[in-house]
Amino acid sequence: GVTVLYLNPIFYAWSTHRYDTCDYKRIDPMLGTEEDFRALCGAAHALGMKIILDGVFSHVGSRSAYFQQAIHDPASPYRGWFRFKQYPNVYDSWWGITTLPCIDKLNPDYMDYIIDSDDSVVVRWLKLGADGWRLDVADELPDSFIKMLRGAIKRNDPEGVLLGEVWEDASNKHSMGARREYVDGFELDGAMGYPFRSAVLDFLLGRIDAYGLNQRLGSLCENYPEPFLYAQMNLLGSHDTVRVLSALGGAPDRDALTRDQQAKYSLTEEQTLLGKRRLILATVLQASMPGVPCIYYGDEAGVTGMADPFNRTTFPWGDEDKELFSALRDIMRLRARSAALKRGWYAIAPLCADAFAIIRSHGKDCVIAAVNRAGHEIKAAVSAGAFAQGPHPGIAPPDGLYADALSGNHFSCREGRIELALPPYSAVLLKQER
Repeated sequence: GVTVLYLNPIFYAWSTHRYDTCDYKRIDPMLGTEEDFRALCGAAHALGMKIILDGVFSHVGSRSAYFQQAIHDPASPYRGWFRFKQYPNVYDSWWGITTLPCIDKLNPDYMDYIIDSDDSVVVRWLKLGADGWRLDVADELPDSFIKMLRGAIKRNDPEGVLLGEVWEDASNKHSMGARREYVDGFELDGAMGYPFRSAVLDFLLGRIDAYGLNQRLGSLCENYPEPFLYAQMNLLGSHDTVRVLSALGGAPDRDALTRDQQAKYSLTEEQTLLGKRRLILATVLQASMPGVPCIYYGDEAGVTGMADPFNRTTFPWGDEDKELFSALRDIMRLRARSAALKRGWYAIAPLCADAFAIIRSHGKDCVIAAVNRAGHEIKAAVSAGAFAQGPHPGIAPPDGLYADALSGNHFSCREGRIELALPPYSAVLLKQER
């Protein structure tokens, strides 16, 4: 059911993570050629899939032609791109990392190169087949820069998407001395859902209960305009986080281990089993909430690992965790086929401290998700009375027969009420049968 591929930086760079761009207009030869990129986009589009590129516009690499010309030629047009404190050796850099010199984003020449010209970086790659951009460290890009970048995307393709890396609630984020305007309809279409991830993991790991999860997810639903909410990336893992299976299996905080300890850390067999059960619960919540589920490659196959770079190992081709893969595939397959899960009204409900439910409704399509994080069985009922929060409170599940996408079991709804007996660490994803 995948419909979008979001790629980390693909442009020529010195390091393998490629956030130290050397040339925005050249594919890194380690990955292929421009023709390969065209072919990738063509193949994706033929499958009904979109391609989103990673835009790293707050800084470049110190080995880039831009910076090298700036420091070796005082008259270089690139000199104005950078903020030198003592030319040429002292300059602003990203978080003090001198290999990542910061860009003056509002420098007219830089804006022309990235956004404004007929062959600007943003437009060039859209014309070659990309369908949108994700902005790295969006809080370090001025609002005016993001607005102009969005304009360039929409002029080229009204359906082109612009997402931003924002780790906090994007509606009230403050940086650069002001509240950011991400959600106001003139900048981002959506943001990376790190607050969603944090809330779900905190619930499953026992740091908050279902009432706390209800408050935190409800806050996002209230704060985000509906178009923004439905376009946010509901992620559980990324290249900047500990692998979700490791986190849910009980791995220590990344800051609790040294780099060498992180490299050697692995889950026990018991921790792995618990992490997998929790990951299925997290994926049910991910697929059921408004927004776009985003899977970090390998999470569906059972990849583990601590923080960067130990979360960026290769995909385990031929050695995937087939049980986990099958469960996540079934969840996402239902979402791909359900208008309710993609576009429907929603309401959320804590059934008790350890159980949480979501209902989605679109026309005659109704889906109900319920998860039990506890190590014991929970009996609960879902009904209109339970779903009291959200912009569409009181959604009642229509009477009839419901099939569980995970177990294949059937449940009856009578007078708008479904009785559930949730085993330990289990979930149901119920879809009304026609």
